[in-house]
Amino acid sequence: MRYGNLLALGALVALAAAGIAVGNGYQLFVLSLMGLTAIVGIGLNVLVGMTGQISLGHVGFYAIGAYTVAILTVGHGWSFWIALPLAGLLAGIAGAVLSVPALRVRGPYLAMITIAFGFIVEQSAAELGWLTGGWNGIMGIMPPVLFGTMLGPQEIAVLVLVLMLAALGFYALFSESPWGKALRALRDSEVAAQSIGLNPVLLRCVAFALSAVFAGVAGGVYAAMSGFISPESFPFFESILFLLVVMIGGADTLLGPVVGAIVVVLLPELFSSLAEYRLLFVGLLLLVVLRVAPRGIVGGLSGLAARFARPPQGQRQPGGPAALPLDGREGRPLEVENLSISFGGVRAVQELGFRAEPGRVTSIIGPNGAGKTTALNLVAGFYRPGSGRISLGDRDLTGLASHRVARAGISRTYQTTQLFQQMSVIDNVMVAMILGRTRAGDVVRRLETGERRRRAEALLGFVGYRGRPEARAGELAHIDRRLVEIARALAFDPSVMLLDEPAAGLGEEDTAALSRLLRRIADSGVTIILIEHDMGLVMGISDHVLVLDAGRKIAEGRPEEVRENPVVLKAYLGEGAPVVARGRQAGEAGRTALKVSGLSASYGASEVLQGLDLEVGEGELVAVLGANGAGKSTLMRALAGLHRPVGGAIGFAGEDVAAWPANRIARAGLVLVPEGRQVFPELTVVQNIRLGAYGRPPADLSREVERLLDRFPRLRERKGQRAGFLSGGEQQMLAIARGLVARPKVLLLDEPSLGLAPTLIHELYTILAELRDEGVTILLVDQMAEMALAVADRAYVLSSGVIVAGGTAAEIRRDGTLEDAYLGGTATAAS
Repeated sequence: MRYGNLLALGALVALAAAGIAVGNGYQLFVLSLMGLTAIVGIGLNVLVGMTGQISLGHVGFYAIGAYTVAILTVGHGWSFWIALPLAGLLAGIAGAVLSVPALRVRGPYLAMITIAFGFIVEQSAAELGWLTGGWNGIMGIMPPVLFGTMLGPQEIAVLVLVLMLAALGFYALFSESPWGKALRALRDSEVAAQSIGLNPVLLRCVAFALSAVFAGVAGGVYAAMSGFISPESFPFFESILFLLVVMIGGADTLLGPVVGAIVVVLLPELFSSLAEYRLLFVGLLLLVVLRVAPRGIVGGLSGLAARFARPPQGQRQPGGPAALPLDGREGRPLEVENLSISFGGVRAVQELGFRAEPGRVTSIIGPNGAGKTTALNLVAGFYRPGSGRISLGDRDLTGLASHRVARAGISRTYQTTQLFQQMSVIDNVMVAMILGRTRAGDVVRRLETGERRRRAEALLGFVGYRGRPEARAGELAHIDRRLVEIARALAFDPSVMLLDEPAAGLGEEDTAALSRLLRRIADSGVTIILIEHDMGLVMGISDHVLVLDAGRKIAEGRPEEVRENPVVLKAYLGEGAPVVARGRQAGEAGRTALKVSGLSASYGASEVLQGLDLEVGEGELVAVLGANGAGKSTLMRALAGLHRPVGGAIGFAGEDVAAWPANRIARAGLVLVPEGRQVFPELTVVQNIRLGAYGRPPADLSREVERLLDRFPRLRERKGQRAGFLSGGEQQMLAIARGLVARPKVLLLDEPSLGLAPTLIHELYTILAELRDEGVTILLVDQMAEMALAVADRAYVLSSGVIVAGGTAAEIRRDGTLEDAYLGGTATAAS
């Protein structure tokens, strides 16, 4: 517990003790009610603060505790001191039972389930008159007796204070235990938590049950304190107040529920003179508090204090320990046999088989939609295969849940880093060291031990992280996030590491350092399976390369063999399109329609586009080509205003539109047909087309719709059909028609061939050639390079966010830069 928390707690206890010593009966009741509300809030903080789950039914657990004490003491003559722990136990059991259906839903649906639970408890108390007294309630509940003396209001207030301090002490210990850290990991990233072996079902069940125990104990004391309870004692509004206690005080803070209880209970008392306007002013004040301090009062103050007390960030230094500090898991091969899975009739992976050996880097590559990440998810247990077998050494992992697969010795990183962002760097690494196993004895035992700390620091040093171990993971630079995620995966002592695009968003220097790091990890005996679009990295460190296309393995072998394989080149670049007549010669474009100068874009600390320059003339079809992860879709989103660039200019219609919102850009005539088509599935074909003209309606919309239906005969046949029922090719045609109806000055096409059969791709590109010859200005992004070059006037090649080549379609074909961009090479950025 930090010194600031100790000082604040000491001051609050002193104030409470003074109030108890001099307060009258009513004041003591308010002080006791405040303490009981704080106890419920502390328990609810385990659920809300640590796991991020919302409950609006905790008044039900409060009522269970109260009725348990009332029934056992009044109806059966039991001692209060025996009835009180039973009240907590019964409430905890109810919480565990409630967690079963609640675990299947999130967000508002979870809130609805907990609300329903609160109403069920209230109605049960009303209907079970033989047990609860019905609406008449239970009266004559006697105060506790201790050493033969009945406790009065003052003694009960002291009891509440002692219970509140005990609850705070437990929360402080639990917060630093493996359980507390595991719950926070689950809150920040459930997927990553499962990847280090944590069982989300068990953890959420424990969080629900534990928070219910606190509420049940508080309810039991409330029954003895008030002397009478009925269903009306536990209205739904009470659950909202309990949640407000946590949110106003500060979720996931030690003293937040205590401060929240003071605000929520005392405010109505302070405004009692305002009579019926009291709740209005209380509500307004609460809104002000939440607006000024969204992290709560204690959370806001803690953040302010941390900002001033934070030590300076040290400079990163090169190097790290030569040896990998693993605990010596035995290297075991991973074998996949005839693995298949389908989604809605689409065969994402088909009869996949490979063997990844210890100490070797096995890379899986392929174009968009090849099934690479799906294959990784199958191995990691996030998908259950339709057929096939996955084994690690002699252990069969087929169909096991993801956390059980992880415990078997398989760790993973992600394309978008999945760190536990609200936790420190050192805690991110140490929480993986428990190997996903949280034991009952760990509830009040600290996660951090001297041995774990030393090993975590050694792992961070090995991967090259040189920042502060106590830094919050969410504040790290992109390269440091990558390194910490790899360190966390290594902390799990894996036999196999699954790496999904670890170089995404890294610069050349950081990519080179990552390459050396992965090679050192493999040399230590770990089996590495790598998915990566940086072909220079893949070809430089891989021992074995597996190539997928449309879910099937089309080639495998050593990197140099795969790179020269014509089947692989065809999968990446596509087949040449038939010769399409041009209405004019290439290079006869009119004045500039779109000019991009020095465009840079990033996602957080990850720089995706770096100083791009390109130009599209009126009536031109210009293609931007490059491998997955090159930044093509980011470019299109930046041009359309869906992603704000961090630098550069976008010249369109005589103005720089880089800072314009997306709707204004579309209305000006720069229209995007997005990747994945994104039609409106519940609307008909005609309704989709008409909606495309919302920003720039033509003079005669009905005639324009008919003209587009003539251009796309398949759409005319299905014009009254809902768009969600169209095939992928028909949806792509609809998306283009929706873009054309706005009469764009420049049409942006993002991966139009993605997921289409070859016949449909040829049909689509024939349409694009016709549009080009009619003078429609098009900027096209597609991974099917040969198809794009068959219709393009000019093309640019994009690699790692930099344009590395540009020229006519013929010049790009002759240049080797395109193949280097797709399958690795030494192309340099164009000046």
